[in-house]
Amino acid sequence: MPKYSAPAAHPDAWVDITRAYITAAVEALRDGGLTAGPSWLDPRNPRDATIIFADPASNVSGQELALVWDEVTGWRQGRFQSGQQGQRTVLSDASYLGGGPLPAVREMTARLRAGISAPRREYRSYTDTRDGLDDALQALGGALQEQN
Repeated sequence: MPKYSAPAAHPDAWVDITRAYITAAVEALRDGGLTAGPSWLDPRNPRDATIIFADPASNVSGQELALVWDEVTGWRQGRFQSGQQGQRTVLSDASYLGGGPLPAVREMTARLRAGISAPRREYRSYTDTRDGLDDALQALGGALQEQN
């Protein structure tokens, strides 16, 4: 698996606003003992992102695992089937982690490591442009820029 990488900047500013959150998630996975591989931001409506990862302590071999975040249902994980920037990621055996559309990345990592799953839930619609999600994403991006 290629070394961890934060997602590249996306040419669509509305999609790119998610990059700081996904970058923080990649770092949280690494800090949580997982091996984060490539990551990318996907199309809009809804905006989503993918992180390929592995658990060095797991005996799952020969199959890539992936986390997918979208602004409607939050995080889900499963076996990576296909996907790349600009295309929706397809997972098999997907399970949702719960915790809302924008859980703290350390909470997301803890849920993943503990094997927590939750029913699929739509927390919001991608058309909800004034519900605070974009404000939270912008604040996170600004806070990460100040740290660097």
